Amino acid sequence: MENTISKDKSWKVLKSEYISKRPWMTARKDCVELPDGRVNPEYWVLEYPDWVNVIAITKDGEMIMERQYRHGLGMTCYELPCGVVEAGEAPLDAARRELMEETGYSGGKWEKLMTLSANASAMTNLSHTFLAVGVEKTGTQNLDATEDLEVHIVSQSFVKQLLDNNQIMQSLMVGPLYKYFYEIQKS
Repeated sequence: MENTISKDKSWKVLKSEYISKRPWMTARKDCVELPDGRVNPEYWVLEYPDWVNVIAITKDGEMIMERQYRHGLGMTCYELPCGVVEAGEAPLDAARRELMEETGYSGGKWEKLMTLSANASAMTNLSHTFLAVGVEKTGTQNLDATEDLEVHIVSQSFVKQLLDNNQIMQSLMVGPLYKYFYEIQKS
């Protein structure tokens, strides 16, 4: 299939104003002109750094999951190991670093699984998911000051059951997990 993603129908930015500039998120208000000449004077854009997720399978065939509280939802949820791509860092390097920092696991065979947009209409970043097979415990957690998470080594059937019962809330993890269970694992 040919690439259907393009820049045709792009909007012209007439004016941009930064409302907030923080290391983890920047909020921008744009005044844009659509291709047909209509003007939207207030279009909000959130600038985030790219993110990474890791579907990590241990040498024993189990999956590494994390449970942590997510303040936006007010819920504690199961998630994949994940994090932010630092400036100048390649997504694969960020994924390896995040897995090690959050879980103490490393090694194995790595491949890119997919790249998604959290919200293409208002967010500038991408989320890169990697599959790491054959990882093993080689270190200890080294969490950031604001991280508070538990590492769980669980069966793949448990994760599939969580997925099938809507118990994984982060959409940028649900998509890659479905791809893993219903495409990759079946082949």
